Amino acid sequence: MTISIDKLKNGIRVITEEIPSIESVSVGVWINAGSRNERKKENGIAHFLEHMAFKGTEKRNALQIAEEIENVGGFINAYTSREITCYYAKVLKDHLPLAVDILSDIISNSIFNEKEIEIEKGVIIQEIGQMKDTPDDVIFEMLQKEAFADTELGRSILGSVENIESFTRNNFIDFIENNYFSEKIVVCGAGNLKHKELCRLAENLENLKASKKQRTVSKVEFKGGENRIIKDLEQAHFAVGFEAPSLKSTKLFAGKVFSVIMGGGMSSRLFQEIREKRGLCYSIGTSFDCYSDNGIFLSYAGTSGEKIKELSEVIACEFKNCIDGITEIEVERAKTQLRSSLLMGLENSSSRSERLARGLIIWGKIVEVQDTIAKIDSVKLQDVKNFGAEMFHNSNPALALYGKVKDALDIKQFSQKLLN
Repeated sequence: MTISIDKLKNGIRVITEEIPSIESVSVGVWINAGSRNERKKENGIAHFLEHMAFKGTEKRNALQIAEEIENVGGFINAYTSREITCYYAKVLKDHLPLAVDILSDIISNSIFNEKEIEIEKGVIIQEIGQMKDTPDDVIFEMLQKEAFADTELGRSILGSVENIESFTRNNFIDFIENNYFSEKIVVCGAGNLKHKELCRLAENLENLKASKKQRTVSKVEFKGGENRIIKDLEQAHFAVGFEAPSLKSTKLFAGKVFSVIMGGGMSSRLFQEIREKRGLCYSIGTSFDCYSDNGIFLSYAGTSGEKIKELSEVIACEFKNCIDGITEIEVERAKTQLRSSLLMGLENSSSRSERLARGLIIWGKIVEVQDTIAKIDSVKLQDVKNFGAEMFHNSNPALALYGKVKDALDIKQFSQKLLN
């Protein structure tokens, strides 16, 4: 398996991993722009733009885009995150030219038909409504908003209904002109392909030029605070978050190990104490979400209204006790889990292309698997303890409570339990 990288004349980077032993190719276009790049009044446009890319170009209508890729047994899709937008496809090796042609076409030549925009507004408004009817989604939106209040990272990726209804064709064109620059784009393929072939095919994107007026993204601060909505639901939903290191921090892997120990599986501290010993919830876990200059460590669980006070108390106590209680055995088990997850992911060409592209966007280089494993292996017990202690003592927590949460600890009570 060979990894190669090149830069096209207009600045677009092309990276490939040739895997001749398989029959398929995963290919995508990653753009270093997401909801964080939006102005307040255009919040939701990055995600809406991703939808509109599939609604017609100068040479294909929406049905033809779907039919052409499905006629050869492939699939095509896209996603929008806070810092990245990705358009990707997976096809058998002989159909790579078609996949790249379609991806290039929808990114470079979408026409943004006004009628299609109005139809898609309805689709996204329904998507927002579906999210609001899903407590798991609501609680994470609430937590993000509280953690990064009044900043780009605190806004919903979907945007508001008011914003969605206001968008016109010009909003999409303006966002592209201000964010879809060649130097922010990575074309990546993994599977049975040749590097030179993908470089040649990616030249279809050469009408995307280098930036003349690039919007700056301001550094975001973690704010913290409490967001509590009492509502008659089946469960009381609880989420707490703390400021965590960025993707480029030297503490990144200590944080990953800490997260696995606390809530990364059935052997984790929170799962064992809160589900297995006390039966307070069906599932509980932690997440370590990092951005280019910041991050959030969070934990989420749902329980009954009668149990929410005890749940919030036990989570605070478990966080407090872990600082001195984490053992060498737990650290080694967490490191093994991280290594295994990384290596198992390499069995999938889509995961390989995602990993290569994100590495190039975030760190500007090919991130070798063995380098990542070495960083995981280098984490020591004291690194993990220091990570937890610094995070809990130096960060104002963000607390989100949704449903039958009247009796849950408030943020002051939670902090006292955690620190005293």
